Amino acid sequence: MAYSTLHYEKRNAIGYIAIHRPEKLNALNHQVMEDLFNCFQSLRTDQEVRVVIVTGHGEKAFVAGADISELAAQTPIEGKETSKFGQQVFDLIENLGKPVIAAINGFALGGGCELAMACTLRVAAETARLGQPEVKLGLIPGYGGSQRLPRLVGKCRALELILTGETITAAEAHRIGLVNQVVPAAELIAAAEKLAQKIVANAPLAIRFALEAVNHGMEMSAAEGQCLEAALFGLCCTTEDMKEGTRAFLEKRPAKFIGK
Repeated sequence: MAYSTLHYEKRNAIGYIAIHRPEKLNALNHQVMEDLFNCFQSLRTDQEVRVVIVTGHGEKAFVAGADISELAAQTPIEGKETSKFGQQVFDLIENLGKPVIAAINGFALGGGCELAMACTLRVAAETARLGQPEVKLGLIPGYGGSQRLPRLVGKCRALELILTGETITAAEAHRIGLVNQVVPAAELIAAAEKLAQKIVANAPLAIRFALEAVNHGMEMSAAEGQCLEAALFGLCCTTEDMKEGTRAFLEKRPAKFIGK
């Protein structure tokens, strides 16, 4: 796969995406969003890729935000369509059916923070800074940030970040539960890979069903979520991987999962 604003490669069951607009600190314009959409659509059906790692090109920015020059020229109708398309792209990432890890190597602001939040897990460099500063431009988060941020850190803290537009350090993001890990910048990709490899060692269908149980279950009542969980647990019991996993445990050997 070749894209004008992304670098993509895959190895050892991991897909690597680096957003590449260094002259704009990897800011999200329409072309980047199109490339992300097309790339993740391909990844959804690529059986060789079990986990995806997303990062930004260079050392300064994961994604510094949306491309302001593009936003400034939009009409209200165009603005709504831009927001809806961004939400569609990030919903695809969140519900890919396989884990996506954000390796946050620098500024993750506005749309960049929203991209990170759409990912399953987030690993941040110590030098990273995160925030939703849209109100400073007369805007609000438009790619799902007003919904994902309170679900991750709670309504009170999310409103503080959104209404003040302040940016926070990686350490503070970890403290409030916005990121999973904070590591030295030189160790960022290795830390994301270590996390990915732990996931790759597990049964692919169980990973997919676990993601579905959590993502969709959070939008339901507890009782409805448990019904979904039970149904997906039952589906797991139909898989060859479940039979292999339980047999391997009883035989005290590593399991060999095939994703069936």
